[in-house]
Amino acid sequence: MNDAASVFDRQVMARLVDHLVKDGWFVGENFLDLELCQALRTEVETLACKDALDAAGIGRGRQHSLRRDIRGDNIHWLDNGSQEQRRYLSAMAALQHQLNAELYLGLFEFEAHFAHYPPGAFYKAHLDSFEGRSNRVISTVTYLNSHWQPGDGGEMLIFDPKTQQEIARIPPKSGTFTCFLSETIPHEVLPTRQPRASIAGWFRRNTSFGGLIDPPR
Repeated sequence: MNDAASVFDRQVMARLVDHLVKDGWFVGENFLDLELCQALRTEVETLACKDALDAAGIGRGRQHSLRRDIRGDNIHWLDNGSQEQRRYLSAMAALQHQLNAELYLGLFEFEAHFAHYPPGAFYKAHLDSFEGRSNRVISTVTYLNSHWQPGDGGEMLIFDPKTQQEIARIPPKSGTFTCFLSETIPHEVLPTRQPRASIAGWFRRNTSFGGLIDPPR
């Protein structure tokens, strides 16, 4: 299955839309082409070896700060700088089109970055945006880790927004794709024992707050 075909597969899309509407989240194994995932993994590992990743912070704008006690990954924003990035972003553009057609969400943009977690890194439970304060609507995570084994850690936990109880634990295996409502679904990355690579992304609306356009990133 190639990346474009997985996006347009009717059964997969039907499941994705159904789970987003009913549960607020979706997980699909082998959702993206494994060859593409491996190439993207090589790209992020090369960036890490060149010390070309930035320490990830929390908050946006003036509230942005580095808190390694909360979040320990290093990132690099996707910028169409490689053929693999362009293939991935093209697949996400196709998914954006499908989501707008199915759910009338008014999504107008997708932003994404590589996320590289060194051994011991984690990301404590959080929401990707706060209700009414951001234009991030749907969050996405694509995992790039081949041969991930039980005991390697780094799973993403998804919590019930009402009870805060864990309802899903997702191993970061290559090709697995998850998406969820940014304002609603709390989630967490457990400490990893191996270098862990993924692409985190957000489908956005064009909104503003207090008369100011809500900027990307």
